[in-house]
Amino acid sequence: MNYNLAAFTAAYGTSEQLPPSVHPEVAFAGRSNVGKSSLLNKLFNRKALAKVSSVPGKTSTINFFSVEGVDFVDLPGYGYAKVAKSEKARWSELIEGYFNQERSLALVVSLIDIRHPATDLDTGMVEFLSKADLPFVLALTKADKLSNMQRQKQVAALRKQLRLPKDQTVIPCSAEKGIGIDELRKHIENAVS
Repeated sequence: MNYNLAAFTAAYGTSEQLPPSVHPEVAFAGRSNVGKSSLLNKLFNRKALAKVSSVPGKTSTINFFSVEGVDFVDLPGYGYAKVAKSEKARWSELIEGYFNQERSLALVVSLIDIRHPATDLDTGMVEFLSKADLPFVLALTKADKLSNMQRQKQVAALRKQLRLPKDQTVIPCSAEKGIGIDELRKHIENAVS
């Protein structure tokens, strides 16, 4: 898959606006400040295709990007405290509305910051994906901030905290240094082929 061909295709503010799913979809879900947009840009070899902001919680729509007949879906971040309750409710509706539709979901990339224990919202997302039997990988972002030894410890701690089965794929990633990006691409390509 040539990620350099990635193009922004559309943004939707409510789940009712979402068009029917016609291509395999790879959805990205995670907390507001986990680095979803930065990771997408690194996957696509682009600096600013997905909008990155110094202010967490800027992705307030569901954004679609297309690469060779595969749709990459950037879901709004969850759990950001400094937005109005009505905006939080709208984001929640967007995320739930997306997952409740008949989508051609090939893979969900669930992002968690490797430096911290998983939050209740992270745990809830992983439990939801497991119960719904959706194919997913965990991308542990900001891995460049830890040494190799610290990374291994955090992966083990998060596996235990989230009660992940041994065969669950967990990939430490860094949008900054490119750690784990090739491995993530391989999982995406396997999922959509």
